[in-house]
Amino acid sequence: MLKKRDLHDSHTLYELMTHPDVFPFVRHKAGSYEEFLFMTKQTIEAEERGELISRTILDEWGAPIGTINLFDIENNAGFLGTWLGKQYHGNGYNSPAKDTFFQELFYEVGIETVFMRIRKGNIRSIKAAEKLSYAIKANELRKNIYEQLNANGEIYDLYEIPKDQYTFYLMRNGTTQTDESQLLEA
Repeated sequence: MLKKRDLHDSHTLYELMTHPDVFPFVRHKAGSYEEFLFMTKQTIEAEERGELISRTILDEWGAPIGTINLFDIENNAGFLGTWLGKQYHGNGYNSPAKDTFFQELFYEVGIETVFMRIRKGNIRSIKAAEKLSYAIKANELRKNIYEQLNANGEIYDLYEIPKDQYTFYLMRNGTTQTDESQLLEA
């Protein structure tokens, strides 16, 4: 379902990213394939330095269909960024990709909080975030971060996924990828 980013998937990911329904919502936009290749190389190097975590989302046949990332890692927290190719929207890939990624972040890497900044006009992403029982709308709770994100106007809503909320969600719904003993140790 997920794998570390590599240069081999760049052509496919670039083609998926440039779709007009996807491109506006991608954090690191590339104007050409060569620029995308360069940015992917920079992403891989930034991960090696511990600045971000980036994975390629795969379909059931192992083909790349999008990316999921944790950006701006600081104090065991970071910002989530995810995109899927247009033809994969609504096909059930987003939730399992997030679950796999959160398992890695919270129980292998030691991340304590994942933030999501979502453009107020991105109704698709807002609805997806509000379906996550472990996500908290944090505009008021994390007012200082919310104000930083919106320093140039009311652009983003802020959501927070704390590790303990996610752990509670897994325990309440039965764990699938991590057993309870690992959760209790985390």
